[in-house]
Amino acid sequence: MNKVIVSVTNDLSTDQRVDKVCNTLTGMGFIVTLVGRKLRESHDLENRAYATHRMKLLFRKGPLFYAEYNIRLFVYLMTHRCQLMVANDLDTLLANFLIRKLKGIPLVYDSHEYYTETPELVNRPAVQRIWERIERYIFPELTDIITVNQSIAGLYEEKYGKKLNVVRNIPRAATAIVEKTRKELGLPEDKKIVLMQGAGINIQRGAEEAIEAIRSVENALLLIIGGGDVIGSLKQQAAHPELSKKVMFLPKMPYQELMQYTRVADIGLTLDKDTNINYRFSLPNKLFDYIHAGIPVLASRLPEISRIVEDYNIGMITESHQPAEIARIIKLMLNDDAKSAIWKNNLAKAANELTWENEEKVLKSVYQKYV
Repeated sequence: MNKVIVSVTNDLSTDQRVDKVCNTLTGMGFIVTLVGRKLRESHDLENRAYATHRMKLLFRKGPLFYAEYNIRLFVYLMTHRCQLMVANDLDTLLANFLIRKLKGIPLVYDSHEYYTETPELVNRPAVQRIWERIERYIFPELTDIITVNQSIAGLYEEKYGKKLNVVRNIPRAATAIVEKTRKELGLPEDKKIVLMQGAGINIQRGAEEAIEAIRSVENALLLIIGGGDVIGSLKQQAAHPELSKKVMFLPKMPYQELMQYTRVADIGLTLDKDTNINYRFSLPNKLFDYIHAGIPVLASRLPEISRIVEDYNIGMITESHQPAEIARIIKLMLNDDAKSAIWKNNLAKAANELTWENEEKVLKSVYQKYV
């Protein structure tokens, strides 16, 4: 059987898209090894159907981290045999591409975002230019490219004249599980829960406005689950006496545990701002998590997100990030029983259609020639 090495720069524990891809490849007959990194705070990995390799690096972020990671990945790829490589995002692409040049091993590129337009790079033009050069050097030579939605595919197709395959990051169809109660999860049973989750709760994601909005929503708790570069400042913001009992933070956690919390929420928030191209055309994992958990969605007016919310009629769109307007819509959603019943019914239909089992058909068509 063909061996495939899949690479990411994260610690593997919460990356559900890559886990689903690796399981799909394993099911197709590939022998898969997923390569990432291990941090001091990384969770142990649960039993998986494929092998994993996590590297301990000296640097955690910045140019030295990316340089060290790609050097270590290059060495790993040079010293381990495989018949196929999969690079996830631009920060793993250079090492994979150099190995393809040296050893002639086929390479598939899976781009999870419009990388060069992320806020972290837009605000640092010198660093952005470096990643742009890397992308422009490699992208025209790629043959099999996958991305997460049609909008991002369109941007790359216009920029490079390449046809991309779209595979959205959607959960697998639900299976029967033992659901935990709010009490078992340590959550209040007498309050409405408004949830914001995500591995990247970063700047311009609307979390600051959500905290201010919950101030005026009676008998409600804002539950923020995940990590990101603004978590520290959000905790300071929520430490205000009027907010201390209205906002709760929980760290990043394994997906199945995360979904236990998601299922007991009343509303799911996805409030990314249209401040850069990457956010404008985002289609975040949490949207599909909310759908599969059966909770209505309050979303900002971004094309990929609002299309799903409005087409399936599973929640509401806010045209503003003013906390007062967000609070107004939250109150409406929590108190309109007729709309809630409609949304709940439509959420079940959406969850039945929006499954990884449907998305992976495209994925299999890409990888079938390498089996």
